Amino acid sequence: MNQHFLTARELEIFKLLLENKTTIEIASKLNISEKTVRNHISNVIGKLGVESRTQAIITLLKNGMINI
Repeated sequence: MNQHFLTARELEIFKLLLENKTTIEIASKLNISEKTVRNHISNVIGKLGVESRTQAIITLLKNGMINI
């Protein structure tokens, strides 16, 4: 899987989700709105063709796009 189809921001958000950060915490840390965080998450879910953020995280981990 080619990680270049995901933006750096999308990967950054999923790395923070992997650290158990909430949408509110991610928005605050990145100085963006919660809606923007949710939009990035939705975009990644769509790009990966999965149904949830959990499935997206598993897919990203399996493909080495994010690490624990």
